[in-house]
Amino acid sequence: MSYSASVPFDPPQLVELKRVAQVAVAPSGEWAAVAVQRLDADKAKYVTDLWRVPLDGASATQLTRGEHGAAAPCFRSDGALGFLSSRPPEGKADDDARDRRQVWVLPAGGGEAAQLTDEPLGIDVFAFAETGDRLLCIAPVLSSVAHDKQREAMKDRQKHGPSALRYSRQPVRYWDHWLPDGINTPMPHLVEYRNDGSGRRDLTPDAKREHLIEPGIAISPDGRYAAITSAREGSDRIDDIALLLFDLTTGASRVVAEGAHTEVEHPCFAPDSRTLACIVTTRSPEKVGKPLLTLIDVESGASRAIASDWDRWPALGCWTPDGRALIVAADDEGAAPVFRIDAATGRVARLSAPEALGTHSDLHVSRDGGLIVGIRSTLRSPPEVFTLNANAGAPQMPRDVAKLSGFTHGDSVTVEDFRVRSTDGATIQSWIVKPAHATGRLPALFTIHGGPIGAFGDGWHWRWNALTWANAGYVVVLPNARGSTGFGQDFIQGIWRNQWGAQCYNDLMAVADAVEQRADVDPRRMAALGGSFGGYMTNWIGGNTSRFKALATHACVFSMSAFTGVTDHPAYWMLEMNGDPYSDVEAFDKFSPARFVHNWKSPTLIIHGERDYRCPIGEGLALFEALQHFGIESEIVIFPDENHWILKPRNILAWNAAMLDFFRKHLAQGAA
Repeated sequence: MSYSASVPFDPPQLVELKRVAQVAVAPSGEWAAVAVQRLDADKAKYVTDLWRVPLDGASATQLTRGEHGAAAPCFRSDGALGFLSSRPPEGKADDDARDRRQVWVLPAGGGEAAQLTDEPLGIDVFAFAETGDRLLCIAPVLSSVAHDKQREAMKDRQKHGPSALRYSRQPVRYWDHWLPDGINTPMPHLVEYRNDGSGRRDLTPDAKREHLIEPGIAISPDGRYAAITSAREGSDRIDDIALLLFDLTTGASRVVAEGAHTEVEHPCFAPDSRTLACIVTTRSPEKVGKPLLTLIDVESGASRAIASDWDRWPALGCWTPDGRALIVAADDEGAAPVFRIDAATGRVARLSAPEALGTHSDLHVSRDGGLIVGIRSTLRSPPEVFTLNANAGAPQMPRDVAKLSGFTHGDSVTVEDFRVRSTDGATIQSWIVKPAHATGRLPALFTIHGGPIGAFGDGWHWRWNALTWANAGYVVVLPNARGSTGFGQDFIQGIWRNQWGAQCYNDLMAVADAVEQRADVDPRRMAALGGSFGGYMTNWIGGNTSRFKALATHACVFSMSAFTGVTDHPAYWMLEMNGDPYSDVEAFDKFSPARFVHNWKSPTLIIHGERDYRCPIGEGLALFEALQHFGIESEIVIFPDENHWILKPRNILAWNAAMLDFFRKHLAQGAA
């Protein structure tokens, strides 16, 4: 399809925007290094550059360029800026370097970047000690092959095989890839260096599956200790995640936090290196696990939870420089403000002003303690760097920072906080985004978020982008039904124990009832849509009501029992469902959309990525076949090279085109 040049903000403009991704504050406190993604010359993928953003209001300047990218900024103790890049070594031709990122540094005083590491298979994550002489990395390692032979061995295996993967336990896949088996594929290891890249030491030479899935690492400011999350299979076949502490002077390690059915994540050392903060969550079939901010004494291993009576889920940012408090974000009534939690008392104070909503993340504090720096977005504005007075106030954007994204169209829509009572009396919050100058009754897109434990906040989404759809002429409704975070633990609990089609569905229908009464919505032209759990709920809606003129379901779940054996984490899925389909399939499938597909009436668009292993493509194909069997008008759009998300720029355009074409066809005035 073509997009109208008269639309203030459309999908091509969305794809063209630069994407602010990560922030690091310089030791001087004068500026921040910001990772910004941009389209490459072919407009086929995003490449990351680093920018220097002064925090005193001066203009931002670009630090790195080129096709190889520069991501994950982190400052070394001498002020040099470290980053990950796949650029080839200086003066050397290396066609394979693009497949293995290494740590590079830009000198504090200026000059050319220098390569610090040369891990045979690249580096996934790294961190410098704030003041000590230590560099910590996560790197894939073929344990059975000599260090200097690994690159050659891996290249041979990729070209000639064997390609067999051999497992003895779940999980075997994660989101969009097969997990390494440690036989023919490398496993992640924790590796340390000195700051200049010398003195390499593998701290976990015998690692197997312990650090397989997104391990969290931290290094103490003085460089004496390192922490890494370490997984072991629990009795419920879900990984228990412990926290492993290394003394980098001796190389000795010990577990400092662990528990049955417990996950310890996001380690963060205090400024004095004596305390570790982390998030601890204990799971059970009966109750949704509540993440607790926990402090661990490094010397003794003693731990205590703080702010445990705060009915929110903290996302750990950083410590204040004096070590007296932690800075966190948390979903809260449809936004994600910045909070300060006192380390001694657990007292929680909101720092970002109540009228300044938005979503805040990647939080840092300047070394003098005066400024909080991070990334902020809203429904009307993409992610940008923000600063906030550490004593509270309204977030500010450094002057000229908008050049990072290139965005100028936020005033083309209005945003409303819309609240209604559900069938059980609970208040359901929604966001409504619509064209700023529209008149009369408009078609509405009733959008359902994924998770189901998650939320539609006042924040930017790169695919489910309310701004583009509102500018196309729709009222976009973003409800936070049962299961949404930011409204208390009891509200989240309403989705647990195989309740997906119960009160959450009632909440959504209560919102739909209220939306239909609005003077700006045409009740005859409403579509329901969503992805992941939102795709599931769209399917549940399809078999339980015909009130929506059209449905669009992305990365969906169709058959609860069939889904069990093919999703990437079946044990967690059964925990969430409080049962298994092998013992009592009828009870397990009580809210399965497949049971009610014979009631389906609404025309439906199905979209799925073939590399989606969380919600495998078989679910979308099974739904398509069922709708075709029953003669329901339906289309399926498949992306063979995409996963649970749609990430490639041209595919993003195709995804939006399919959606908007479908809505235009079925929600037009007078459409049959």
